[in-house]
Amino acid sequence: MQSSTIDPSKTELNYHHKDEATHEAHPDHRLFGLLVFLVAEGMIFMGLFSAYLTFRAVAPVWPPAGTPELDLLLPGINTLVLISSSFVIHQADTAIKNNNVVGMRNWFIVTAVMGVLFLAGQGYEYSHLEFGLKSNLFASTFYVLTGFHGLHVCIGVLAIMAVLWRSLKPNHYSSQHYFGIEAAELYWHFVDIIWVILFFLLYIL
Repeated sequence: MQSSTIDPSKTELNYHHKDEATHEAHPDHRLFGLLVFLVAEGMIFMGLFSAYLTFRAVAPVWPPAGTPELDLLLPGINTLVLISSSFVIHQADTAIKNNNVVGMRNWFIVTAVMGVLFLAGQGYEYSHLEFGLKSNLFASTFYVLTGFHGLHVCIGVLAIMAVLWRSLKPNHYSSQHYFGIEAAELYWHFVDIIWVILFFLLYIL
């Protein structure tokens, strides 16, 4: 009787192919999961916006008497920076779809810098406000809304930095594989939209 032998290399190769086939057989739900997450975050912000509008509607005077008027110059500059950053990060998405990894990195770096500038501007505004968190109801809602949004901007900057770090691996991102870049871009657009609403409610309305 002849003894049969199994080539380990062929077995490993077959296993690898089966693993790839199994992976491709399952649909990619990552984008759907991200959208569900953003909807959930949006509902939290909508709840905060609704609370603010309710406080404003029932208050005899809004902001309460004695509340210093908010300056529009710095928040206006911050708004321009954040809105512009949405166009910048979209260039990164365009670059990676053209297999331009270096271009993608450069656009992501610019976006991260703009996000840090926004946070720095918000910190500067906080340090020069003439009211504190407990001064009155308007002050409390102002800090909660802008602070919660600032936290999301910080998370967005960290996500961009994470994508930049992963892009240093050879062939990690390409025109065929770019979910991380797409996810960071969608999250950043979400943060920008929320800020536009906040700016209108707190500084314009």
